[in-house]
Amino acid sequence: MAIVDVTVIPVGTQTSSVSSYVADIQRVLKQYEDKGEIRFQLTPMNTIIEGDLPKLFEVIQAMHEVPFEKGLARVCTNIRIDDRRDKERKMEDKVDRIKGLLEE
Repeated sequence: MAIVDVTVIPVGTQTSSVSSYVADIQRVLKQYEDKGEIRFQLTPMNTIIEGDLPKLFEVIQAMHEVPFEKGLARVCTNIRIDDRRDKERKMEDKVDRIKGLLEE
């Protein structure tokens, strides 16, 4: 299972706000989550998704397509992948590990 940090950047929007694009992307993610294919978490600056890497690449492409579907001609998407194969863990496990170290 991999954890991926994704930021989709719509280019050439009419205003400086991109919240409607973010909301539409979150709707796409919810569809994948409802099918049990991924888990995701929205943050103020990006979205974290968790699942099997081949499925995550499919999800990232679906996310990337959203601004095009809304009429934009250019989209930039940043992706950072954490793919650890020696142990299974979830995104909360990484945060809990750091919190535990801070309590020592």
